[in-house]
Amino acid sequence: MKTRNFLLPVATAGILAITLSACGGGGGGTTGGNDAASQGLDGRGPITYVQGKDNSNVVRPLIEKWNAAHPNEKVTFKEQTDQADQQHDDLVQHFQAKDPGYDVASVDVVWTAEFAAKGWLQPLKDKMALDTSALLKPTVEAASYKGTLFAAPESSDGGILYYRKDLVPTPPKTWDEMMSMCSVAKAHNIGCYSGQFKKYEGLTVNASEAINSAGGAVLDKDGKPSLNTPEAKAGLENLAKAYADGSIPKEAITFQEEESRQAFQDGKLLFLRNWPYVYNLATTEGSSKVKNVLGMTALPGKAGPGASSLGGHSAGISVYSKNKATAVDFLKFLTTEETQKFFATQGSLAPVIGKLYDDKDLVAKLPYLPVLKTSIENAVPRPVTPYYPAVTKAIQENAYSAIKGEKTVDAALSDMQKSIESASAGQ
Repeated sequence: MKTRNFLLPVATAGILAITLSACGGGGGGTTGGNDAASQGLDGRGPITYVQGKDNSNVVRPLIEKWNAAHPNEKVTFKEQTDQADQQHDDLVQHFQAKDPGYDVASVDVVWTAEFAAKGWLQPLKDKMALDTSALLKPTVEAASYKGTLFAAPESSDGGILYYRKDLVPTPPKTWDEMMSMCSVAKAHNIGCYSGQFKKYEGLTVNASEAINSAGGAVLDKDGKPSLNTPEAKAGLENLAKAYADGSIPKEAITFQEEESRQAFQDGKLLFLRNWPYVYNLATTEGSSKVKNVLGMTALPGKAGPGASSLGGHSAGISVYSKNKATAVDFLKFLTTEETQKFFATQGSLAPVIGKLYDDKDLVAKLPYLPVLKTSIENAVPRPVTPYYPAVTKAIQENAYSAIKGEKTVDAALSDMQKSIESASAGQ
């Protein structure tokens, strides 16, 4: 997946290298026995902020601004690589070592549950509480675990449906409506629809979106797999049928973000599900054949907007930090309107403050913001579980087999259910 300088989540298939056993042992859990969470609450002084590569140069100017105003509580930026799996491993190693030097860390939305369950993130409640009333609800939910906020939403992301408005003047609102428009693609000898269907993290995103948009869920509200339902079947069946009848072109089974973007920009697709970063490239690259006919709308669902998989990052405080009072103030700084506007305009990062999506100046610079707001408001996080590496692997393997026709949809969902149950057995 793309790096943070685009509006795109950075969870990659590399996280799958983390074994299930890596989720066990360590920090003492979220309740009881974790003395570190009660220490350092009033501590003030220098802190370190840890994040992946700052490709858009948004972190350094912000830290310079903070440091100028807080000479006794300066922030040092610890820059990681731009590889999500390496970022994850680096955080795990330092948390396991109870390193007080990793005070605040940027956490991908799919890592929150794992880190919170391990007892590595400071619960943001009581004197550490944040005001989240202005933030988009899905971003707050993604930064929470078992009803407690464990990180400050920092940037968000959601899926968007791109389409050829020269061929489809009115975009589809539902999946069935989109599929009915595939005759237009056939008439123009191009593919109808693609997302990201290679066996990697992007397929977890796309399969989850299909299931959620049809009214199903990978996990129920109690965190248990819920895949043997008519709604889940309808969702995965939508992808399998579309691939079988050619509405999803055969090569799409090899597509990650970039391959699908290139196919759309080359004029080979009528519809594309991808992230907002595509807008800038599709409208500015000289080779793009869609720059003047690019349409954007919410992902189609069963009877209206579909449920995008939520992307983005949150900033969490390590329970081992000695200066948590400073750290929580830094979190508040990251979520101010001024900072969020800077993230959006300088780094193309989706704001977590709802009203900024209606800001005329921002929309003039980033015209996809209204569509993105709809996407995020209807978004559903990927499965929230401490066992995410095993869960995403189960989704990928079985969804891939179902789409290719190697398994029936029923068999794929049954196997997915069993694998997730097995992965979560130690919970």
